[in-house]
Amino acid sequence: MSQVEAAVLVFDCAEPEELCEFYRVLLDGEIQPPDGGNRVELVGAGGTRLAFRRDLNAAPASWPRPDDSQQAHLDLLVAAEHLDEVERQIVGLGARPLETRGTKGRTETRLYADPAGHPFSLRSAEHLPKPKAH
Repeated sequence: MSQVEAAVLVFDCAEPEELCEFYRVLLDGEIQPPDGGNRVELVGAGGTRLAFRRDLNAAPASWPRPDDSQQAHLDLLVAAEHLDEVERQIVGLGARPLETRGTKGRTETRLYADPAGHPFSLRSAEHLPKPKAH
């Protein structure tokens, strides 16, 4: 049995406080007391843990364009009936939609870049596999 208790997805960015605030609003989260000037942590209302590390040379990935690797991304899960509402909120907070080739009409997975350029997706929770019962 593993001794790992939790995982934290860490985003490198030039302005960790600003990016943390973007995700705090989206995840209805709580910013954790800082442990130094170069890292800010967040715990979302649903338990999601994110951290934002200052890197003045951080450059956003080009995904979904094939110019560069995706590296990692975050999926935000939303009830299908709230996708449009959350999309408006995301864009209003400073995210930008990413191009998706071949996508026609409405889709249950939508791609964005956060204000620092990190890719993430907004996905309908109804289309995900259900967790296995133990």
